[in-house]
Amino acid sequence: MNARGADDTRSRLYGRRKGHALSLRQQRLLDDLLPRIAIDIAAAATQPLNALFPHAPDMLVLEIGFGSGEHLAAGAEAHPDRGFIGAEAYVNGLAAMLAEIDDRDLANVRLFDGDGAKLLQWLPAASLDRVDLLYLDPWPKRRHWKRRFVCGETVTAVHRVLKPGGELRFASDWSDYVTWTLMHVSAHAGFAWSAAEADDWRRAWSGWPGTRYEAKAIREGRRPTYLSFRRRPTYLSFRRRPD
Repeated sequence: MNARGADDTRSRLYGRRKGHALSLRQQRLLDDLLPRIAIDIAAAATQPLNALFPHAPDMLVLEIGFGSGEHLAAGAEAHPDRGFIGAEAYVNGLAAMLAEIDDRDLANVRLFDGDGAKLLQWLPAASLDRVDLLYLDPWPKRRHWKRRFVCGETVTAVHRVLKPGGELRFASDWSDYVTWTLMHVSAHAGFAWSAAEADDWRRAWSGWPGTRYEAKAIREGRRPTYLSFRRRPTYLSFRRRPD
């Protein structure tokens, strides 16, 4: 999916902001629907986060870099009692997600048009039950690794916004990025890797709908990996640095 990495200040996006031309319907949805469900981080968060939704859900899920939105939309449709937040900087991805929201009549989704790292800074502490990082841009060349979304700063930011016991989920078909993520998340004492056996990272999560990118990766012979981490209820502030 299409979240873009940022530099050390986590404030500058890399990669394309827009791809192919939008259809008339997509442009209409960007003009009309997006403003109604967009999260404005310029405004201070003065209310509980679930006040963003008409049904004030108890469980809130964030997906950063939702690509075409099929996973986010499937989750929102399957769990109308929950609130789903999606962050995506790629305009075509936003347009595709808006079409999913419109087609499925989803009232439990809110979107952020921009860098997910900035949204993490704005979100209240201990406000989310789950954060999903699925098929982010792997930036495979070594000189571009600093652009990867997963880094010490973003792992700390995710830890801050998760409730105690909350879950961080990561999926990728790039083994190097999987190793990178394991190193960075394991370096934070506030997370525990949930895997007990190999199948725990080889099998997708229950109810997993798959994504277009995942299907493409499998066709091309790349095997996905699925990582789950839990935010520890309490932890020592000591943090190891990955090598």
